[in-house]
Amino acid sequence: MKGNPTDPDRRRWLARGLWALGVFACGGVLARRGVARRDALGPPDANGLRLPAGFQSRIVARSGQPVGPRGHRWHAAPDGGAVFAAGDGGWVYVSNSELADGAGGVGALRFDARGALVDAYPILTGSDRNCAGGATPWGTWLSCEEVERGRVFECDPFGRRPAAAVPALGRFLHEAAAVDPRDGCVYLTEDAPDGLLYRWRPARPGPGRPDWARGTLQAARVDDDGRVTWLAVPDPDAAVLPCRRQLPEARRFAGGEGIAWSDGKVYFTTKLDNRVWVLDPAQGRLGVLYDDDAWPDPVLRGVDNVTVSPGRWLYVAEDGDDMQIVALPPDGGPPLAVVQVVGHGGSEVTGPAFSPDGRRLYFSSQRGAGGRSEDGVTYEVRGPFR
Repeated sequence: MKGNPTDPDRRRWLARGLWALGVFACGGVLARRGVARRDALGPPDANGLRLPAGFQSRIVARSGQPVGPRGHRWHAAPDGGAVFAAGDGGWVYVSNSELADGAGGVGALRFDARGALVDAYPILTGSDRNCAGGATPWGTWLSCEEVERGRVFECDPFGRRPAAAVPALGRFLHEAAAVDPRDGCVYLTEDAPDGLLYRWRPARPGPGRPDWARGTLQAARVDDDGRVTWLAVPDPDAAVLPCRRQLPEARRFAGGEGIAWSDGKVYFTTKLDNRVWVLDPAQGRLGVLYDDDAWPDPVLRGVDNVTVSPGRWLYVAEDGDDMQIVALPPDGGPPLAVVQVVGHGGSEVTGPAFSPDGRRLYFSSQRGAGGRSEDGVTYEVRGPFR
């Protein structure tokens, strides 16, 4: 049986999703067996993408090739990403580079109000294995390093201010971050087989950019009934022990990956047991939204980066498997494959993010058809997303 060795009863956690019926209707429903949808995709288009009827794709950048009027060379190993609205009706798509040994960073693609690509530039350089991250409500990008004692950098998507490390968010195998816009709490995943779920709580919770110098890094402890309490991390800098070793009573998660905030809930994925979790901070409860063991022929495996559409569908990118982006609908219906990348068997789908109007989805194939970091491809898909 797959899963975290510290979880003695995997089915117990799956059944625990039923508490969600009284909190948010899809939790227990998606945990039931049913028929997943993958028949909505047509044959591969000219860019090698299988899409539903009425959708179109284009390639907006390739690793190592110049893009934009200034000839910025798009980075290798594109990973987590997000979209930020611009004042002129356009937007910026930011994308991490998961290169090691100080070769990582973040690049940005600037689009005008019609969707034309008008500029490209770096917003962070010299960092290490920038995996995923998260957009903040105040318009910055938190880029996470996936190395022991990895850092989080706050970046300006428009490149007007230099990126800066945020020591308050701890030093560990960072994967992704999500911010609750109501109180400024930052939720963070850790990409380790025994990783923790973290929360940074500002000293003065509230909307707006927090004072990073005043707050507490915490980790989740989860009782058998799914109730969550938060434990302060004694040494967030991990100067002596890794953060996850400092709190033996904290809940272990089997390879934390993407995380997103939507409608008062925090959603995150764990890759080693193929689950999508949902945390209700207000009620202090944790449940399982999706588990591939609940489906006889699961359409979603290799769960990784996540994003939320304007219609509150949760879009989950696959690391490997059959290279799909799969939507989990808010009404409790079965998972729906919405994009498949064909011929990229040695790659993974990364960085899904929607344009502000919800009509364009950006993402990358991290290692492309060649299976190498320098073969990355970044796409745009346009269509009537729900």
